[in-house]
Amino acid sequence: MINLVSDTVTRPTSGMLQAMLQAEVGDDVFGEDPTVNALEAKAAALFNKEAAVFCPSGTMTNQIAIKVHTQPLDEVICDEYSHVYQYEAGGYAFNSGVAINLLKGTHGKIDAGQIEVAIKPEFDWLPRTRLVVLENTCNKGGGSYYTLDEVRPISKLCWHYGLALHLDGARIFNALVETGEAPQAVGEQFDSISICLSKGLGAPVGSLLIGTGDFIRQARRFRKVMGGGMRQAGYLAAAGIYALDHQVERLKEDNERARKIGAVLAEMPYVSDVRPVKTNILIFDVKPPHTAASFLEQLAAYGIKASPFGPQTVRFVTHLDFTEKMMERVIGVLRGL
Repeated sequence: MINLVSDTVTRPTSGMLQAMLQAEVGDDVFGEDPTVNALEAKAAALFNKEAAVFCPSGTMTNQIAIKVHTQPLDEVICDEYSHVYQYEAGGYAFNSGVAINLLKGTHGKIDAGQIEVAIKPEFDWLPRTRLVVLENTCNKGGGSYYTLDEVRPISKLCWHYGLALHLDGARIFNALVETGEAPQAVGEQFDSISICLSKGLGAPVGSLLIGTGDFIRQARRFRKVMGGGMRQAGYLAAAGIYALDHQVERLKEDNERARKIGAVLAEMPYVSDVRPVKTNILIFDVKPPHTAASFLEQLAAYGIKASPFGPQTVRFVTHLDFTEKMMERVIGVLRGL
């Protein structure tokens, strides 16, 4: 089976498994797991921040960030495609008691002008605008990404209005290998950053929330109350360290394979639209009488698995375990349908 459902389906490499087996561990709830501590310090330094906290998932890191940055009756501004709105079960309301202000951007990206217009005035009957969340890359936007030149005006605006700025950077490294920008430069623009280790980087579990020392001290308490306090988590943290050391640059291969498949799909008579392919996520629409479901059934007959993303919409995601040979196989099948 060729699995293009998500980049979360990867298995640890042999090198990563060896690193996990050799990890020195302790009790992370007490701050005594040396490998977790090393991973957190490494991630914080990478983005030029003071501290980080290791969590089971990116949903948890995003939800903790919202919780720390806001109070009940506050409001979060984000694009309508944002993961924090689309795929986190309304956690912003459940965990933090905040409203959400959705903006219609371009492929999941919003700009400073849109944000400024959306900031609420200080009236008793309105929620208080407090936080802006950007997603880089944007999953539902087809792997679109912000450059630093696009982020800087947003960061400046947030500083001017006293708003916090959080980056859902689940796939930030897929963007950085394209732009060539430094993680430290990204860190300078945001109050907090979430990065995922279990997507393109290939670790089995885990995300990191990064910010100031005081922010992370508060985040650790919310991690605990959300059930995210882990014990000998160093075995998992070792996978994250290995991923950051060995599996960032190779993300270029995933991005390039997605572009090659996208170019083929754009020529197919059964495809009506292919979103711009910027990184490793490829979203396209099939023409009637095809539906996403019927198209995926056809692919399954050839041993190819992918995700429906709407009645006519399909998503492919390339990843560590999707090889050049598999890409050639997929292209051959797509041309023969």
